[in-house]
Amino acid sequence: MNDDLPHVLAVLALRAESDGVFEAAGVPVLYCGVGKINATFALTRKLAGYRHAQRALPLVVNFGSAGSRHHPAGSILACHELVQRDMDVRGLGFALGVTPFDEAPPRLRFAPRFTELPAAVCGSGDSFATSACELPSDVVDMEAYALAKVCWHESADFACVKYVTDGADHDAADHWKSNVHRAAERFLELYRRLAGAGS
Repeated sequence: MNDDLPHVLAVLALRAESDGVFEAAGVPVLYCGVGKINATFALTRKLAGYRHAQRALPLVVNFGSAGSRHHPAGSILACHELVQRDMDVRGLGFALGVTPFDEAPPRLRFAPRFTELPAAVCGSGDSFATSACELPSDVVDMEAYALAKVCWHESADFACVKYVTDGADHDAADHWKSNVHRAAERFLELYRRLAGAGS
């Protein structure tokens, strides 16, 4: 079995979010980079590797940091509903969050994988949120919706867990820098549970 093509694929934006704990445990991680374009490119290329190797597509699990005005810093949340918070084509009569003429729904939903965690809607956008999000969501990040949309198109399973580092407010940058690594051990624990279950 190719260790680079695990049946449960951990995807994080930044190495700072894993703090080295995945590497220390010998768990391969796809670091996709910041933002929706980087996330889409990295995961699409990775899944193409599975196809080329004639391997079943993995369960893709996105672990990462998020801001929230609804949940306190330190919260760990399962996000099985995802929206694109900065798709704005209202000028052509489309609702905020709707991509014009797109076959994918504006709100992507996946079967819950971490039912013991509180559920939250994740709004992804290419901005580091420091003010209230106009499109309702419980947490905000910069990659999850893009990763979920790749999985939707590729018919791959997807799960997402977010650790709230900040309040998506004027102090968000400082709080993110201080807290970004704090959930790494918990992320690894959740990953191992899924991988051990043979999902």
